[in-house]
Amino acid sequence: MTTTGLDIFDATLQKTVPWVNELGEELGWEDKHQVLQGLRATLHALLDRFTVEEAAHLEAQLPILLGGFYYENWRPAARPTKDRTKEEFLNHIRHYFSNINADIDAESLVRAVFKIMA
Repeated sequence: MTTTGLDIFDATLQKTVPWVNELGEELGWEDKHQVLQGLRATLHALLDRFTVEEAAHLEAQLPILLGGFYYENWRPAARPTKDRTKEEFLNHIRHYFSNINADIDAESLVRAVFKIMA
């Protein structure tokens, strides 16, 4: 039985939901919306540091739905950012969550996302 009636949508949902569930378990977060926001913020922080070719290489490995979140509001001409330190990367995540009034441990989030991606 299909959820959406479109095989491609059902397939990407079946591939994306385990990413969100595993990340939530890894972080101990029950709020799936917050888990998805953490994944999105981390993907955007990566995207901001990649060349166009590197960005496309990573996106090709993501489920279609996550690829959409990854490229959301992407402006290739503004990339890659020049900052390269761990702290600058984590500050990108902290800034994202401060905009939605959520207090998170950015380093734990990033480590969990990288673990799920690996």
